[in-house]
Amino acid sequence: MTDDTPADCSRAGCRDAAVWRITWRNPRIHAADRRKVWVACDEHVGYLREFLRARDFPVEVGALTGGRA
Repeated sequence: MTDDTPADCSRAGCRDAAVWRITWRNPRIHAADRRKVWVACDEHVGYLREFLRARDFPVEVGALTGGRA
């Protein structure tokens, strides 16, 4: 796989190209400066964002640039 190969969506079972970057952390176990990244296709960005927000995790969503997280 090369750096210009699109990333697959992080939603289980989805292999569509990701176009969104979802940055989040679990404040109960992660330090304030630690962030995790999921990537999402257009279909699953809302699902993944709400999955994290339902758990009260800080979440930021932005366009995925360059095709890789």
